[in-house]
Amino acid sequence: MTRLVGSGTAYSVAVCSHDLVLLHGQPGRGADWEQVLARLPAGLRALALDRPGYGSSRRQAGGFAENARAVLDELDSRGIERAVLVGHSYGGGVALAVAVQAPERVEALILLATVGPGCLNGWDRLLAAPGAGSVCSLFAWQLTPWFARARLRRMARRRGPEFAPQQHVNWYVWGHASSEHFPLWRSFLTEQRALVDEADELAQIAPSVRVPVLLIADPQDKLVPIDTARRLERLLPDARLQLVERLGHHLPMRGADQVAQAIVAVLARLDSGAASTVTDDVGPRLRTSRGTGLSAIPG
Repeated sequence: MTRLVGSGTAYSVAVCSHDLVLLHGQPGRGADWEQVLARLPAGLRALALDRPGYGSSRRQAGGFAENARAVLDELDSRGIERAVLVGHSYGGGVALAVAVQAPERVEALILLATVGPGCLNGWDRLLAAPGAGSVCSLFAWQLTPWFARARLRRMARRRGPEFAPQQHVNWYVWGHASSEHFPLWRSFLTEQRALVDEADELAQIAPSVRVPVLLIADPQDKLVPIDTARRLERLLPDARLQLVERLGHHLPMRGADQVAQAIVAVLARLDSGAASTVTDDVGPRLRTSRGTGLSAIPG
């Protein structure tokens, strides 16, 4: 089975007749989904994209609308008519934008720790500020990766051969962020400014998203508050919120098993068209199910 990531390479994974498109966060790359993809059943067609401004993508970074156009162009180039979109963090906002721009191209959404209304904090606004944002982003991207890698090296020396850097996801993500065609700090700054301008607009477009949506979030997420997921659940016409515990923000890496199970469950329910009342093992249900009930996560 082909296992390639990073440049929008399609995975050969067949379980049912759905196309799956996975959208990473900020910063990130398609390879962030490797652990999830390794746990999906053989046969499911899955595509892990490098979003504009990151990895092998040759498109400049942009806001949610520009990212959505890039996703749709990728679907067109591969002859994909409809897809289930899985978005993490910033990628969740992109997935929502695709569902609004081209609802006929989206079958369902799975949003992991997604950005949205109420997700911004003071640090977000500082990084997006005119002048100060550019200086902070450039300074941070010159020092943060170096500092994160140095921290991982120190931990490896203390803990010996059993040390696995991927277990320390926050340090690993920042230490190994990379950009092939554009300066990473500039991609980050462009998206940060778009996030500050557009995050609350996701609340305005959410009611027009008519496809089933599964939201997955950890109440202890330090980067995107749980209230963002709760607000989106209320605003989206057909949404379910599933809570997970002790996974934090980086769900594709720290919760690969749960995410893979959620994807399979959503696809199975799309196939079956079954109505909603089921239990799950991912985490406690926030509220009773409504709509098509994509909250089933089998154990």
